[in-house]
This record gives sequence, C-alpha cells and structure tokens, in this order.
Amino acid sequence: MERIYLDHAATTVTRPEAIAALTAVLGRDYNPSSLHAEGRSARAILDEARSVVARVLGAKPREIVFTGSGSEADTLAILGIARARAHEGRHIITSAIEHHAVLHACDALEAEGWRVTRLGVDRNGRIAADDLRAAMRPGTTLVTLALANNEIGVVAPIAEFAAIAHAGGARFHTDAVQAPGQLPLAVDALGVDTLALSGHKFGAPKGVGILYVRTGTALAPLVHGGGQEHGLRAGTENLAGIAAVAVALELAESERPAFTARIGVLRDRLAAGLATIPGASINAADAPRLANSLSVAFSGVRSDLLLMGLDLEGIAASAGSACAAGSLEPSHVIEALGLPDDRSRSVVRFTLGRTTTAGEIERVVASVPRIVANVRPVESVFHPV
Repeated sequence: MERIYLDHAATTVTRPEAIAALTAVLGRDYNPSSLHAEGRSARAILDEARSVVARVLGAKPREIVFTGSGSEADTLAILGIARARAHEGRHIITSAIEHHAVLHACDALEAEGWRVTRLGVDRNGRIAADDLRAAMRPGTTLVTLALANNEIGVVAPIAEFAAIAHAGGARFHTDAVQAPGQLPLAVDALGVDTLALSGHKFGAPKGVGILYVRTGTALAPLVHGGGQEHGLRAGTENLAGIAAVAVALELAESERPAFTARIGVLRDRLAAGLATIPGASINAADAPRLANSLSVAFSGVRSDLLLMGLDLEGIAASAGSACAAGSLEPSHVIEALGLPDDRSRSVVRFTLGRTTTAGEIERVVASVPRIVANVRPVESVFHPV
C-alpha cells in the first residue's frame, strides 16, 4: 500500500523544476564575488534569482537577502532590527504562538536586556488588534507576528498589525514561512518591513531561506566576513540552492489560485470526515486558516499513539505536541488555545500539499476512525463538542 504524506507544513517534496535548476547550476556554481568570467557568470545567475524573488514579493532586488534557512531569516530580522535600534528603545512585541525561531530569538534578546511582550490569543488562535495597541509603548522598536501559524494554520491580519506597529514608531517583521503558494506575498500590501521565507516549505531544497528587508530598514548583521548579500549575510552564496528557490517560489505563486481552490476542498472533506468521530474537534475552526491546514483534537487519545497507528497504516502526519522526558506535553501553540487537558494532549496536524489526491483523503477518512478506536482507552471520557 502506497504511503500518504500529510505533513507538508514540516517540509514538502522538492519540485522537479527546482531539482532541474539546482543540477543545472551545480556544474557552473563559481563564486559570484569573483571578477573573472566564471565569477561574472555566477553573479548573473544570482542576480536573476534575486530578481525573480523580488517580482513575486513586489519588492526591489536589492531588498532580497538569501540565507541558509527560514529560521536564520527570522533571527537576522529580529536580532538585526533590535540591535540596530537599541539606542531608540529595547521593547519588543511578539505572540505566544510564534514559531520557535521567533520565540527563541526574542528569548535571546530578553537575556541581553530587552523587554519582550508576548501577546495571548483567543481559543481560535487569533490575536486581538486592541491587545497589540495596548502593548505598544515608548521604546517599542519591533513587532514580530506570523502571517500564518505553522501548527493550526490561522492567518493573521498582518496589514492591520503592521499599521499599528508603524503608528507607534516600531518596525514590523512577519514570519511568512507557511504562506507561499497559499497567501498573497505582496510586501507593500502587507505593509511589513521584513518578511522571512523558507525554501523547503514550497518545493525548493532545504538549506535556502529568503529575507525581504524594506529599503531604509537598518539591520545589524549576525555573520561577519565579506560583503555578500548587501553586507547583511557574509559567506559565499549557495548559488545552486538559490537558483532552485527562485524557480520554486515563482511556480508556487503562479499556481496559488488553483492550488488553494483544489486543496481547500480536500481539506474540508478531510475535516468533515474526521469530525464524525466521537470526541473529535477541529482546532481554530472559526478563524481564517491556510487552505491546506487541519489541526484536530481527538479527546481521550494520546497523540503519539495515534500518530504511530497512522504511520502503521501508511499515513504520515504530525502532532500539535511534543514528547519530553517520556511524557506527552502540549506544544506552546496548543497550550495558548486553552484547550481542556484531554484535548490538548490529543492533537494531530494534517497538512496537505501539491501531491495530495482526493483518493488519499478518502483513504484517510476511512482509516482514522478505526485507528482512533484502537488506541483510545476503554475507560476514556471525552468532552462533547
């Protein structure tokens, strides 16, 4: 029986077109900083990739910085802005449900003396604009909030949040790693100062990230050395990976309307099928969500046991929780939703992708009720939903 992969939020399959771009450049990936003919040829490849990414984002090529990952892009934006503006104030605002790349960058600044406000969310994972306004204060130099959450798929009103930040004199960064191919990425419409992407989330190889930096936004670099990437990210560029990420991003954007329409139907079919299972409930069901994202709590069922059952059935998914020291603890995102304990420890995330088919979804809908029944303890009591 062929396996079904429903963990595309973690990573998605590298596109054939991206592999072709990668391998084409590998044979001529000279140093773009060299002045000889080979170096100039490499520079042309780098410049073209930068121009492609800029067109997708509605940005200028000089505003595009290539990094080694989305986490690096987030960290460069957050630490870079904070340190460049330290003389203006040392207060940062983020939320309780950000990706760890953002939260840990804020933790690092907090250890260095910055004050960090972490906004809470409602039961659907939404941040209130009024909470952001109330958190703004003199000396707030940065607000960092994700465009779309990686665990529950909730989409935030980033343009509104960015306007609030700017009105208070702060810069605005967004982790948009989950957004390519699903949400518009026009940076002017979003109103952001910096925006982070990760290539392997939209069909490029791992090891390539993108950071948009609006003209006039000062960043202190994290890596020192040569003057690569406009002086913001020293080190010889990963030319083959960069060529591949540009191809993948352009394709993801061009296919976005068709992809979201098709995958949204499949996601809703999956949600409807799983909702019939006793004790099942959809997380963030009343919030705007990514078309491919479905987070489900199966009350009274340990998510690790359910994931093992799914894996044995050939279905790859992930948990909204992490195992630590032998005991299952809810993730920080699930904890922030305030779910009852028996639901917070029973969350499974299904994320669909370009390769997902209707037949696969039907197979999952048919399989999960049996798997849940097999792993749910007989004495389990679940909350009605």
